[in-house]
Amino acid sequence: MPQTGFDWKMVVVYRGKHCPLCTRYLNELEKLKDDFFKLGIDIVAVSADSEAQVTAHMADLTVSYPVAYGLSIEQMQQLGLYISQPRSVQETDHPFSEPGLYVINDKGQVQVLDISNGPFARPELGILLSGLAFIRDPDNNYPIRGTYE
Repeated sequence: MPQTGFDWKMVVVYRGKHCPLCTRYLNELEKLKDDFFKLGIDIVAVSADSEAQVTAHMADLTVSYPVAYGLSIEQMQQLGLYISQPRSVQETDHPFSEPGLYVINDKGQVQVLDISNGPFARPELGILLSGLAFIRDPDNNYPIRGTYE
């Protein structure tokens, strides 16, 4: 559920503390946070990292939105995420998801979805923000896309 005052929620699934691209992405998201908030879109980030890993990661993050942890393999599978094994113990000590981003509308439906099988492909946040502004404008009457049956 979005926090009070927001009717949409954006869930950013990131690989974990071991991923410098994730750290950069989450810090970039912080810079645009107020613009997402102006659109009524709440933000949360989540990974399969442990509480201790997230606590250590916060030293590299300059974010004020919630950062959750502990995604299970079953939860990652339910979300349709790609799951990777660590390449070494220096990377991390558990399977982790590759990036995913979900924008949930006020009806609890997935309005926008992006899933990647690697750390190098993620939505550009400025383009995402402008697209969501277009979608949220009632004059555009923009539907959820990709629903052909």
